[in-house]
Amino acid sequence: MAQKNHDPITFAVIKNALDNIVDDMAFAVMRTARSPIVRDVLDYSVTLCDKQGRILSQAKTVALHLGAVPDAMDVIINHYSEDLAPGDVIIFNDPYEGGMHLPDIFMIRPIFYQDSLRGYSVVIAHHCDVGGRVPGSNAADSTEIFQEGLRISPMKLYTKGVLNDTLMRIITKNVRLPELVVGDLEAQFATCNLGERELLRLIENYGADELDGYFDALIDYGEQLTRAAIKAWPDGDYHFEDFIDGDGFTTDAIPIRVKLTVKGDHLFVDFAGSSPQVKGAINSTLSFVKSATYLSVRCALDEEVPNNAGVYRCITISAPEGSILNPVMPAAVAARALTGYRVVDTVLGALSQLAPKKVMAAGEGGNTVLAFGGWDKTTREPFVLVDMINGAWGGRWNKDGVEGVTNPSQNMSNLPVETLELRYPMMMDEYSLRPDSCGAGEFRGGLGLIRQYRLLAEEAVLQIRADRHAHAPYGLFGGKPAAPCVNILDPEGENTVLPAKITRTIGRNVVVRHEQAGGGGYGDPLKRSLELIRDDLSNGKISAEFASAHHGVVFAADGVTIDTSATSQRRSTGA
Repeated sequence: MAQKNHDPITFAVIKNALDNIVDDMAFAVMRTARSPIVRDVLDYSVTLCDKQGRILSQAKTVALHLGAVPDAMDVIINHYSEDLAPGDVIIFNDPYEGGMHLPDIFMIRPIFYQDSLRGYSVVIAHHCDVGGRVPGSNAADSTEIFQEGLRISPMKLYTKGVLNDTLMRIITKNVRLPELVVGDLEAQFATCNLGERELLRLIENYGADELDGYFDALIDYGEQLTRAAIKAWPDGDYHFEDFIDGDGFTTDAIPIRVKLTVKGDHLFVDFAGSSPQVKGAINSTLSFVKSATYLSVRCALDEEVPNNAGVYRCITISAPEGSILNPVMPAAVAARALTGYRVVDTVLGALSQLAPKKVMAAGEGGNTVLAFGGWDKTTREPFVLVDMINGAWGGRWNKDGVEGVTNPSQNMSNLPVETLELRYPMMMDEYSLRPDSCGAGEFRGGLGLIRQYRLLAEEAVLQIRADRHAHAPYGLFGGKPAAPCVNILDPEGENTVLPAKITRTIGRNVVVRHEQAGGGGYGDPLKRSLELIRDDLSNGKISAEFASAHHGVVFAADGVTIDTSATSQRRSTGA
């Protein structure tokens, strides 16, 4: 409960009001953004912070963004602590100064009431292009930050309500799609204003000082529930490791290692032993690693724990400087989301030892990114398609994984085929589920997706950022790994298998096919019910060969189950 001296009904009303404000902000971005990656794929996040920069509430947007906000706010407060005024709006994207990667532009509006700073409205959006060597600014094979696009140190886009025209002109001159970038910045600005307006309404209703007290109580409440959950876990060290397939320059496995230490009501997370920083652009800033870790721990907590700064107080995170999880300049970081996904998988793997009913087996490995950029001769305009393929969850202790959904670390959507074909010189030849891609288990993983693209423009730069090609998504507690992903060029002709990460030029009518990994299985596949196996067969999700190989059963044409495995006794007893 809230701290004493705070009315519990008022506490609940304020908590729910904050949640409603950030959800309204999230809808505002979606309704006003210009680019498909923000409006349709939903690659953006919003949150409200108090005057100290502490997260009060966060919308159901990209979770991987939001845990990085505390470090970003520290940079802003340290830089502008004596230089903020009503009407100011700050933007930045520099990964080495509070950001994550260059396409993610933070916009922060300080909120004043009667000339006193009372909070911050924050919107993060993944912009369709911020310049650099390739369209979309997101290549996995860049080798230094200077290749990746326009770096923006924390700067005022608005000063006391007046637009910084110089900064805006610098942005528009350095991006390939200035109308879309400016349109999304305007969407962020409108949403920051909405957050300001609604927080000021709360202040008018309750008074600034009274509201500050409830903010403190709400954050303390998040801490209290988190500490209670951690205290219920057995003290000790819990280890797990997972791997990235390579950085695009080498196929050598890149280890991500974690040690969770439960000590009373505090959790220590140490990534010592993880790979040194790499040549390719999959290095991840420490702020992003913290975000991936916070959200993973949050998944193992109860639903009623609020998503605020109180959760972060209970978790201490460290990663060696100069590692892939804490790189130093000028390491490239554009494709760092992939490493964030693997951090999530690794931390969840360790947490499965503490909270097995809260944690699922590994999902598809995070969304795959296929980008196509070039010049459309029909419209005489450049085009940049950044398609993020969201796929499959792993199996859970009492349910199968689901498919065709966002990775648990995101809250994103697959770009509709109709939108893709209307806006870009592309045709989607196939969009389907991938049979037999699930990891077998008592509860199987979800199926991966297939998306097959045909280029209709004369030429384009193709970029693929995929993974789980050599290291399939893991299963838990006897569950099997899922099928690995595969990229294919010209599947109906030469059928060339491409690396997991690649940048190359392709021409008209070239076909690119991505078959995504599925989710890992949970529990012994030999314990899966015959009814669920029949359902999967009838729905075309698995083949008869898969059922025989993993579940030890063969379904005859007349519906009779013939068990040809050594597990017939287990089957006959209803296992």
